[in-house]
Amino acid sequence: MSSPTQRSLEVMRERGYTVAVTEKWNPHARVRQDLYGFIDVLCLKEGEIVGVQATSDSNLASRITKISEHEHVGAVRRAGIRILAHGWKKVRGRWRLREVDVS
Repeated sequence: MSSPTQRSLEVMRERGYTVAVTEKWNPHARVRQDLYGFIDVLCLKEGEIVGVQATSDSNLASRITKISEHEHVGAVRRAGIRILAHGWKKVRGRWRLREVDVS
């Protein structure tokens, strides 16, 4: 089974972005660490930078809250980085994306 991050990578590539995973496992702290605390995938296209937080559909609301309350969200927004939250849910055997712009 593919992870939400892998599915988001595929979608953003299909949209023409150059993508990179920015979420890393920190074995010392035993936690996953996102770029600026909430970006799992960084996506580039001419004139555009997008940060994506990928999660399950059931966790989407909590991730949106996490982003909006994060200490670095203002700096990311001022830098012109668009922020998307991707929530994934399997419906009738197919993955469905719910995308929320949190910019």
